[in-house]
Formats: sequence, structure tokens, C-alpha cells
Amino acid sequence: METPHLASFITRKLLLWYDAQARVFPFRGPKDPYRVWLSEIMLQQTRTETVGPYYERFLARFPDVFALAEAPEEQVLKAWEGLGYYARAHNLHRAARMVAGERGGVFPGDMEGLLGLPGVGPYAAAAIASIAYGEPVPALDGNLARVISRLFGVQEDVGRPETRRGLYTLGLALMPPDRPGDMNQALMDLGATVCLPGSPDCARCPLREECVGFQSGNPGALPVRKPKPAPREVSVGVTVFTCAGRALLLKRDKALLKGLYVFPLAEGDDSPESGRALARSLGLAAGAPAFLAEARHAFTHRVWNMRVYRRETDAAPGVPGGVWADAAMLAALPLPRAMDAAKRGALALLRQTGTIRV
Repeated sequence: METPHLASFITRKLLLWYDAQARVFPFRGPKDPYRVWLSEIMLQQTRTETVGPYYERFLARFPDVFALAEAPEEQVLKAWEGLGYYARAHNLHRAARMVAGERGGVFPGDMEGLLGLPGVGPYAAAAIASIAYGEPVPALDGNLARVISRLFGVQEDVGRPETRRGLYTLGLALMPPDRPGDMNQALMDLGATVCLPGSPDCARCPLREECVGFQSGNPGALPVRKPKPAPREVSVGVTVFTCAGRALLLKRDKALLKGLYVFPLAEGDDSPESGRALARSLGLAAGAPAFLAEARHAFTHRVWNMRVYRRETDAAPGVPGGVWADAAMLAALPLPRAMDAAKRGALALLRQTGTIRV
């Protein structure tokens, strides 16, 4: 069978499978560009099953692009709390303000225009364009790269730009003019439930008879991918400074976790004395350290291995970028998951002061 006819045959078979086996999620079905855009940004680097509840809560809080654009960034970050990769939330807010303020609330209607929005790369632009506007473009993410590599027996490293271009061309041939959004979602579902990394479940695959990888006898060897370097391990000392039933939080201005509130921390030093220099830099007279907890949090390129300490202070001076937070503020302010152990320790300390009724 010639390649164009084979691609068309594969598309028809997979859409039949998708019509019967499609996963059900809150964000599937509506073609509203705002909702599609929101879900696709959330789905970047986050498990599909995780996104559903966040999507529904976020949509209830910000039902349209104008509501999102008008909200203070701190509220947006709080609604995003727990999803991670907070640059997505910053870009989401920037894009909403652009669409609401410069485009009258109307999203760009094709992939090229969508690429002009902050935080929208080629994958998200293709997914939004195909689902919301019916543009026949493949949304080439890791799932699609794996499925297409196995289906057509691509032996080149998928991390190379020329290989990605070849995969895109193959994916383009699979896009039907009438249902490109469904085809992208069908490929995503196949990759997420059947054509799995390492050990594909070929017995359940509707395309195994057409799959070059399956015919080779070793589909798990594809795609070819250069191993990623291991994340860098970083020792981090976190200090919970407390005073009169409050704990000190700092609004982060570094790129990692920018705009979120964290307890004062020292990257590269997790010793009990890590808080001494922190106290000095913050203008605090703090007591001796007491160990609270250990925690570990993995980011994309680094891992924080944290030791959390408490230091009591006699006074709570104003700290630039800081806030002395009681329990209600600890709950209301946006803190990253990396601070969960420190947050639990801080709340326990505040309970001991008798300022919180439990």
C-alpha cells in the first residue's frame, strides 16, 4: 500500500477506535478556544488525570479570558498552586491580558497566530488550532513522537531537529481535513493507554498490523532518544522564622518559582547554620536552630534536598518582599509544593503558640 493510502487507512482505523475508546475528561468536548487553550497549557508536563480537577476549579474561578486577564497575578498563581511549572501560569496570565486587551477577547484562529501568544509553543498551538478551529496540523508531543516513530519505524534520534521535522511530516499525512482535533486526541490516547513507553501493549493496539515497530518484533526499542542528563542534586536549607504566632514568607523573584511565596532558603547549604546568614541578610535577631523536617522536590533540571529548621525571633521587622503570615495567610498565599513540608512544620509551630484553634 502506498504511503498516502496507508496514512489514510491508519487514520480511519484509529478514529474508529477513538470513537469507541476515547477517554472522558472535563476539558474534552467544548471547542471554545479559551477552554481549549487553558486545558492545553495545563496539560503541558502534567498528567492528564491530574489536570481535570484543576481545570474545573480554575474555570469556575476564571470563566472567560476577561476574568482571567482582570485577576491579580497572585490569585492566578494561587489557583495554579500544586500544578507546578509556574512559568505556565505567568505566561497564561500574560496571554490572557494580550487577548483581552489587544484582541477584544478573540483568540488567534490558526496555528501561526497562536504561536504569538506567551507560553504557546508549536505543540500547544497545533493542539489548540486543530481542536478549536479544525486546522489539520499534528500536535507533536512525546506521545505522538513515540506513536509515529513506532508506526513508521523511524530509527533516527527523535531529539534531532531533522528527525522532528520528519515526524511532523508523517503526522501531517495522518491529519484528516474534517476531524484533525479528534485525530490528535486519538493519537494522544493511543500513546497514553496502549503505545506506552518501554512496554507497549501491542495486543490491544488497533494499528498493530500496520505498525513497522510491531512487525520488527521490538517496538519498545523505539523511539530512539539520547538519554537526558540526570537532574542536578542541590542541598537546600529552609528556615521557618517565627514571631508571635506568625512565620516569615518571602516572595520569590528568581526565575524558578518566581512570584510564589517561600520560606527563606539557602541553596547549597542544608546545615543547621544555613539560617544564620539568612537572618543577618533579613535583619533578624534569631535564636538557635531546631530541626523540623526533611523533604525532597524534583524540578526539571534540579532536585532540592531540603532540611527544614525553625528559628524564633523576638521582633518581626519589615522585610522587603516579605510578609509575616499567620495560618490564614499561609493558606491564602500561593506557595509551591516544594514548601509543603516547611508549611506543615510552620502550622504546627503556630498551633503550639495557641494562636490557632483546632
